[in-house]
Formats: sequence, structure tokens, C-alpha cells
Amino acid sequence: MKKISLPFIGFLQALGIMFYCSLVGVLFWQGNNLFGPPFTFLGPTLFLVLFIVSAVVCALLALGYPFILFWEKKQTKEAIRLVAYTTAWLFFFFLLILFTLIIF
Repeated sequence: MKKISLPFIGFLQALGIMFYCSLVGVLFWQGNNLFGPPFTFLGPTLFLVLFIVSAVVCALLALGYPFILFWEKKQTKEAIRLVAYTTAWLFFFFLLILFTLIIF
């Protein structure tokens, strides 16, 4: 079995986070069209629940495998490097989106 490099795993983790954030962004963008304007406390409540679920999903995507590397495989340096690679890829995606917004 071929071993996947840490930078590529970091790229995949960051890509997963970007995909999830894009889905949440579409939900925010089209929320009124899909659900109508909120008339009760359920709108803010739904936002807060989605916020917490998003934090958990992003934490699992970004820190799940590094935790396994750290806790089960005792590969502390690799776990830290993977978190750094994922963060670097997320920053790259952030800059890419920012430049895209500036250009268009």
C-alpha cells in the first residue's frame, strides 16, 4: 500500500473544510429563499446550532487524523506537521478566494 504524504493529507483536509464551509456559505446566502425570513426565535437558534456543528465538523476534519497520529501512533512531530500543513493550505485557499473577490 502506498503511503500518502503529509502535505497531500493536509491539502485533502483543507479541501474538505473548504467544501463544508462552501456548503454553509450557500446556506447563508440562500437561506431566506429556502426557508423564508425567520419570524420566531428558531432562526437565531438554528444559526447557533449550525455554528457549533460547524466548529465540531471543522475540528474533526482538521484535527482528527493528527490526533490519531499523536495518541495512537505516538508520532508527535508528524501530527504537528500535519496541523501546520492543513493550516497553510487553508491560508492558501483564503488568499485564493480573497484575490478572486478582488479581481472579479
